[in-house]
Amino acid sequence: MIITRRHLPRLAAAFLVATSSFAALMTPASAAAKVQRVVSPGGIEAWFVQDATVPLVAMEYAFAGGSTQDPADKPGIGAFTANMLDEGAADLDSKTFHERLERRAIEMSFSVTRDYLRGSMRMLKENSDEAFGLLKLALTAARFDSDPLERVRAQMLSSARRETTNPVSIAGRKFWEQAYGNHPYARQPNGTLESLPTIQSADLKDYAQRVIARDTLKIAVVGDITPEALGKLLDDTFGSLPAKGNLTPVPEVQAAKPPLHTSAIVDVPQTSVNFGGPGIARNDPDFMAAYIVNHILGGGTLSTRLYKEVREKRGLVYSVSESLIWMKKSSLFAGSTATRADKAKETLDTITAEIARMGNDGPTQTELDEAKSFLKGSQMLALDTSSKFATALLQYQLDDLGIDYIEKRNALVDAVTLEDTRRVAKRIWGQGLLSVSVGRAAQAAAPPQATGVAPKAN
Repeated sequence: MIITRRHLPRLAAAFLVATSSFAALMTPASAAAKVQRVVSPGGIEAWFVQDATVPLVAMEYAFAGGSTQDPADKPGIGAFTANMLDEGAADLDSKTFHERLERRAIEMSFSVTRDYLRGSMRMLKENSDEAFGLLKLALTAARFDSDPLERVRAQMLSSARRETTNPVSIAGRKFWEQAYGNHPYARQPNGTLESLPTIQSADLKDYAQRVIARDTLKIAVVGDITPEALGKLLDDTFGSLPAKGNLTPVPEVQAAKPPLHTSAIVDVPQTSVNFGGPGIARNDPDFMAAYIVNHILGGGTLSTRLYKEVREKRGLVYSVSESLIWMKKSSLFAGSTATRADKAKETLDTITAEIARMGNDGPTQTELDEAKSFLKGSQMLALDTSSKFATALLQYQLDDLGIDYIEKRNALVDAVTLEDTRRVAKRIWGQGLLSVSVGRAAQAAAPPQATGVAPKAN
């Protein structure tokens, strides 16, 4: 669940060629042995893969905090802060800062999840010093000037306004509220029409001072740079940050106990449906078994059980998917789809029945074997560029998986037995559903014959 604002400059031709070359040449098998822990002279640690195939450097990093650090009466401060960090810093106003990024084809972005303030940076090797220098200014001396602040506020308000009438957005918001009630995870990370007008520069400065600190910093770097040069840049960029943040404690929480259904009436052609329930922690011994079962049930391919039952057999929807979501203080499984209003109940009933079948019986041996093969093979594609690799290395750190996780992953997949999957399927998917539907009331939907057009599956 990432809330992101990216500034993507028009990259130089060399940058684009280099990126595609890296995608062709980089493989997890060759890179796994190169993952190393770099500790700067000042004690700042990064996971690092050195690769001189192309002259690129990619970095991903994160600070603990995220939208859970927003005050209850001012959701959106974290996202607002992320949107403002590159809108001018030190003696560079917003226009000058972006001109510097554009001139050197530097990609810099900031984003907020519920648990983290994250950053991303891409650059040509020759521009590393300038890129890291600009990042230091953004993290330590952001200006939060009034003109860009009001422009960003207007953009966020416009987005929030659209979300009040968008059934997909409404369903997502209500699902998180249904699952987490008054917990910070239920808040809207991007803010609301009520909260955004009240957020001021002082709020953003306070958030940045509390969250951007070295004690929770995790860094991943992939590309054409030496460990020695990287260590110096890490110290120069992050060394002057506060040693320790000042985070508001966030309590552990379990998602609401299913079954529970919520609906809302919005006069739109399609009904949006969100569904899910309590999930599994990333450090749970059964996580890999759950991950495999989730792939079989609804993990995003065209061969999942949900896709076959809801789309192929009945033509109720255009797509349906379901994922595991793990956070620092809770976990979920969650899915979504959309259909005609008069088919919403049948769609949700079909999804409920199929998930219950998985919970009761688990997968078959054939499904398990095919899922293992797919998940091991797809790992190659998941790490085929510097950006993907850096993102994965950062996530492994946030999940506390160990620097050798890439090497161990396929063995962990192979170790899962049919008994494991059936046990975890009952534990997670055998308890019923939390569900939300947003759209026209079924009785208010025009019958197909009244339209003069043959009904279509959506």
